[in-house]
Amino acid sequence: MSGPRKAAVLGSPIEHSKSPLLHRAAYESLGLTGWTYERIECTGEQLPALVESLGPEWVGLSVTMPGKIAALDYATERTPRAVTIGSANTLVRIDGGWRADCTDVDGVSGALIAGGVGDLTDSSAVVIGAGGTARPALVALADLGVASVSVVARDAGRASGAIDCGASAGLEIDFVAFDDPRLGEVCADSSVLVSTVPAVAAEPFTGQLSRARFVLDAIYDPWPTPLASAVAASGGIVIGGLAMLLNQAFGQVEQFTGMPAPREVMAAALL
Repeated sequence: MSGPRKAAVLGSPIEHSKSPLLHRAAYESLGLTGWTYERIECTGEQLPALVESLGPEWVGLSVTMPGKIAALDYATERTPRAVTIGSANTLVRIDGGWRADCTDVDGVSGALIAGGVGDLTDSSAVVIGAGGTARPALVALADLGVASVSVVARDAGRASGAIDCGASAGLEIDFVAFDDPRLGEVCADSSVLVSTVPAVAAEPFTGQLSRARFVLDAIYDPWPTPLASAVAASGGIVIGGLAMLLNQAFGQVEQFTGMPAPREVMAAALL
């Protein structure tokens, strides 16, 4: 693809996004002179009109909160995993419209693999939270061979969407409330725990959650979280959200450019 091209990350608030660091470093490394990547303040309600206004030089969009559901709804084509999850963090220009995907799945699986999680075939896992990040985490765990997942949240009603998503991905799902006396044992018995909740939400339950031996905490600022510190102090392995951000960006760069992502360059730009 020759000539200037544009891409951006959409969200609200968006000024904190580190995605421009990753994408700009990738485009430069790939020799894509004239390619730009910017931040655009955009809510879910504003997304359809904004994307509709973009000219043909726009090749792709990263989408963060609160626009991920709107991105899926707007798209003219959707990948199966985006449909299963019910949201999209990636819009790619295609003939006649836009394709929606969810590379957040790659963010979780890539971070776990890079962190040395090992073979998860037929294992059990724990996902803390049932919001927008929990669903791609469930699909990623299914892709890695996990058989059963305990979804930990305040109540089963609020977790129903995540539970349905996990079941659609082929997982055996068990709901565990934060105040369930089984929580610590469930975490200790897991091969991996993925926390998708804010640090303050996990902090009151750090004693139980930190019994897990391998933890991916989706938070990266501020870091370390109380959970991450507790896991590390007890000799467990903990991976932060920057690894997720990095790994989800690889797929976006490849879908936008049609070229292999320069992974080492992108990692250096982030760190």
